[in-house]
Amino acid sequence: QVQLVESGGGLVQPGGSLRLSCAVSGSGFSIYAMGWYRQAQGKQRELVASITRDGRTNYGDSVKGRFTISRDNAKSTVYLQMNSLQPEDTAVYYCNRGRTWSFYSAGDYWGQGTQVTVSS
Repeated sequence: QVQLVESGGGLVQPGGSLRLSCAVSGSGFSIYAMGWYRQAQGKQRELVASITRDGRTNYGDSVKGRFTISRDNAKSTVYLQMNSLQPEDTAVYYCNRGRTWSFYSAGDYWGQGTQVTVSS
C-alpha cells in the first residue's frame, strides 16, 4: 500500500522560509517522478514543482527562483524548500507520486496535505 506523508508546514512571516518533506512508503519511490501541489482556499489545486527520477525539475511561474524541489531516493523522500514566502503562498501543500520516471504526470497517490500560512 502506497502512503505519502507530508510534514514541515506551519506559520511563517512574509519573507521567511520553510522546508516541506514528503515521505513515501510502500512503493519503488526511486522509479517515479514526484510533484508538489498547493490549494488555496477557494482556488483550484495547482502544480508548484516536479522532479523526475534523475533530478530534472520544473516549477510553476509563481514560485520560480524562490522554491526548490529535491529528492533523496535513499530516504524515499521529496522536499520542497520555500524561500521568500509571501501571503499568496498560503495554501495546503500536497505531494503526489507520478505515473512514470522520465517525466512528471500526476498519479493516483496523494498525501494528506500540510498547511502553510504566511502572515505577519
